Amino acid sequence: MSVVMEECGSRQVPLADEKQAGDGRPYWSEASFRQIFLEHYASIVGVLHRLVGERTRAEELTLEAFWRLYRQRPIAELDGNISGWLYRTATRLGIDSLRSAARREHYEQEAGRSLLQARSPSDPLQEMLRAEKCSRVRAVLASLRPAQAQILILRASGFSYQELALVLGVKRGSVGTMLTRAEAEFRKRYIRWYGKEESV
Repeated sequence: MSVVMEECGSRQVPLADEKQAGDGRPYWSEASFRQIFLEHYASIVGVLHRLVGERTRAEELTLEAFWRLYRQRPIAELDGNISGWLYRTATRLGIDSLRSAARREHYEQEAGRSLLQARSPSDPLQEMLRAEKCSRVRAVLASLRPAQAQILILRASGFSYQELALVLGVKRGSVGTMLTRAEAEFRKRYIRWYGKEESV
């Protein structure tokens, strides 16, 4: 049985059988989808955990991204860039999650302060300052254009320029400019809102 193939580093990963579903569109084979899931799941959870700050939420969003991939047909619509599609979809879901959580931010901060007091950490001031910094960074990220937030999140997660180009579907030479502009916009908004610069 022939398969559609995608370059994934030094390996070739089967994406879908040529066999057609009842409506004439290709569908994922179980083995193909499992292989893609196992290859990318942990990395995407890591990126989303860094973004949303909650491991459970990161896992939920990652599963949602894979569910959307599973439902994505025809596969040609993915332009042969499965990993790029997954990371773009996952980070968009993470950004949307941050935006919807903004309405609850005040209550979450109050709950966080109460939790810190209840835990009585060795240095409660440092814990509170760190939590406040993370909250501010996430608020600014949520206010940026999705493409800008995505490139900052992925770069802060350790992605190289080559990996960013692949995930975002752009030329490698464009990544530096995109990153510089996104960092400048992040810095401008952070300073405007909070009066001092902070890194992602």
